[in-house]
Amino acid sequence: MTYYNDGSVLIRDRIEADTAYFSEAERAQGWNDTEDKHSARMADHKAGICIALVAEYNGVPAGYVNLYFKVSDGPFVDKGLPVVVDFNVLEKFRRRGIGRRLMDMTEVLAAERSDEICLSVGLYDGYGAAQRIYVKRGYIPDGSGVWYGSQPAWAYDREYMIDDDLCLWMSKKLR
Repeated sequence: MTYYNDGSVLIRDRIEADTAYFSEAERAQGWNDTEDKHSARMADHKAGICIALVAEYNGVPAGYVNLYFKVSDGPFVDKGLPVVVDFNVLEKFRRRGIGRRLMDMTEVLAAERSDEICLSVGLYDGYGAAQRIYVKRGYIPDGSGVWYGSQPAWAYDREYMIDDDLCLWMSKKLR
C-alpha cells in the first residue's frame, strides 16, 4: 500500500526485499545491524501487530519506521498507546525531509487509533539527531526518568551500559 507520494518521496508498506537491503545498507555505514531485526519487523507487519513503513527517495529505499499498535514495555505499557519503534533514515539520504514525512505519516496513522503516541529514544550520541527531531516535533519526556530495557534505571547504579537499551520515554498528544 502507498501512503504518500509527492514525486520524490514515496511512503509505502515494507516488503520482503527491504529486509536484506536495509540490513546491508546499515552495516555499510558502520551500524551494528542484523537481518533478524528487519525480519522480525516484517513478520510483525504481516501479523498485523504493527504498520511497517518504508520511504523511498527517487525510487530508492531511504528510511523506515514501525508503528506498533500497543506499547509492550516502559512507562506507557498499561495505557494501550501506539508506539514508534526503530525509526531510521540512511545517512546518505538525511536532510531531505524524508524523516519528517515518515513521522508525519506515522502520526496520522497513530491518530486513527489514539489521541497520543509514544516512543523511546537512546541516550548516547548516535541518537542525537533523533533526540532533536522528537523534541522539535513536540514529544516530551514522561517524567519517569531513564530506563534500561524494560525497567527504570536506578539513581547512582553503575551497572548500566550506555547502549541501545538505555533510553528515555516520550509522548506526544496528537489531537
